[in-house]
Amino acid sequence: MRTPGYDAELAVGFLLTEGVIHDVGDLRSVRSGASGSGDRVLSGGSEDGRNRIDLSARGAPNVVTVELMPEIGIPTATLERNFYTTSSCGVCGKASLLALRTACPPRRENDFSIHPGILCQLPDRLRSSQGIFQRTGGLHAAALFSADGTMDSLREDVGRHNAVDKLLGAALLADRIPLLDRLLLLSGRASFELLQKALMGGIPMVAAVGAPSSLALEVAREFDITLVGFLRDSRFNVYHGAHRIGAREGSIGVSRAEDA
Repeated sequence: MRTPGYDAELAVGFLLTEGVIHDVGDLRSVRSGASGSGDRVLSGGSEDGRNRIDLSARGAPNVVTVELMPEIGIPTATLERNFYTTSSCGVCGKASLLALRTACPPRRENDFSIHPGILCQLPDRLRSSQGIFQRTGGLHAAALFSADGTMDSLREDVGRHNAVDKLLGAALLADRIPLLDRLLLLSGRASFELLQKALMGGIPMVAAVGAPSSLALEVAREFDITLVGFLRDSRFNVYHGAHRIGAREGSIGVSRAEDA
């Protein structure tokens, strides 16, 4: 189930977070049906050999057709629904982390930091930009922010995984993966699957308005992703990477759970 719109971004973002593709150069073409605003099409064959975005092309409604470059293989085994992307499948944490170690792109040193005062402002900035949520009250949101608190991009969807896939798909189509200098803010809780998606997109920090799961915390520690939860009302918990936020115990109501 998805909210129509940005369907091409949803498709390529899903392929990115499943480890099928790693950057825009892995795509030969993407054709998206005219199901709503924001649909985009990627076409190959430009003079410089790079893919290009063609906003005028359209495919069948509610259908996205993705053609990969010939050298890109499709890991069919990892796309089965019992793969590590489904937290409800019963796969244990150890097996899930092992699968992530195998599938994730090479990691770089995490040097992203943000001031705690700026961090506390981000939920309000996210909410004020959620146009569809303000009309319906029923959508999740995910947004990318820079260290100075500037919102880079935002996507809404009835499915929280879809919102992140659309966000990362947009970044991939703009050839911006990995997102080494961006924070991912989630309007709900931080699950294992959403930390996985952040990892595949090269994101160094994830902050959530809600709680993180225990397996999400394991991913954060394993791959050194700064993880913040319960970010609301000028308070937050730091579950990993507190030194990158520059907060001290007691400052603006910060609770540092990392050492608990």
